[in-house]
Amino acid sequence: MSGVIGLDVGGAHLKLARLDGSGALVEVRIAACPLWRGLSELDAALDKVGAHAKEPEVAATMTGELADLWPDRASGVAAISESLVARFGADRLAIYAGARRFVRADAAADNALEVASANWRATAEAVAAQGGAGLLVDIGSTTSDLIPYGDGRVLATGATDAGRMAADELVYLGVARTPVMAIAPRLPFAGAWVTPMAEFFATSADVHRLTGDLDEAADLHPAADGGPKTAEGSARRLLRMVGADLTLDTGGAARRIADYLAEAQLRRLHDAALGLVTRSDIPAPQTIVGAGVGRFLAKRLAERLRLGYRHIGALFSDDPVLAALAADCAPAAAVARLYGETARNPDGRRQVSDL
Repeated sequence: MSGVIGLDVGGAHLKLARLDGSGALVEVRIAACPLWRGLSELDAALDKVGAHAKEPEVAATMTGELADLWPDRASGVAAISESLVARFGADRLAIYAGARRFVRADAAADNALEVASANWRATAEAVAAQGGAGLLVDIGSTTSDLIPYGDGRVLATGATDAGRMAADELVYLGVARTPVMAIAPRLPFAGAWVTPMAEFFATSADVHRLTGDLDEAADLHPAADGGPKTAEGSARRLLRMVGADLTLDTGGAARRIADYLAEAQLRRLHDAALGLVTRSDIPAPQTIVGAGVGRFLAKRLAERLRLGYRHIGALFSDDPVLAALAADCAPAAAVARLYGETARNPDGRRQVSDL
């Protein structure tokens, strides 16, 4: 049997998961993919993750259609799908379309509403298939997905970005790329509560670098000021948010600001999760399944909610290194698995929709 690669085409990162012919996960890779600079960034990222033009089978999901390179999501879905077809060929490529599962790449534009930003559902379907009732919490560099599941089904209320944001199933907070001014309206500094400057001076990567939680592999883009990704550099950027400079006297204040921002981020996620786990129309969640490069926050969230915790990587591999990588890139691993489990037609092709 041939292998399958799963691609998660984001607006900032490209993630790849490779399954061998037996369906075992054998490789996970990630590369920066700043699509706002142009569609050529996708080809460059595909080269970096080693996605060859003659891959046997390719399943792709995306959020990159949100990039302001395009006037709307439908245009982004069409452009990304066409770019993938140009690289892999239409016959070997399928596009994930949420609850509809997979469609042919040339049908993606006609199903743009289902295709756009559906990567969360691929991960949730893979988790729900394992049984039990819980909450998938996938915290990435940019956003956080909170998806209830139970009875073998995804129990999300929203389907689109707008619907999911309204339901608190999509929270625009991540552990690397979120501007600090979006995390908290006031910051503690020098005996006062200071409204942070409305400038892109620092990001959540600076916060979690100073608290010691950030895996540097999760921070693939330049710092807000283009400066060094060091504790000193992060402290300088955070202090700039309150109009101060880094000196011998303000170093401790920078760490206190970071601690406060980390708590503010966790508190926002806690509020969102609390609304979801108290829904009366779904089985009571027993476990939080953590995914994404910010899953250290998902574990803390489970402790606050007094729920069990496990990270998603073990679902994809027994190898601890591969499991950790798969947890970082869960939608890519999930879409590869879902496609690999899709039945074949008599001609040997996967059963995907032409509509």
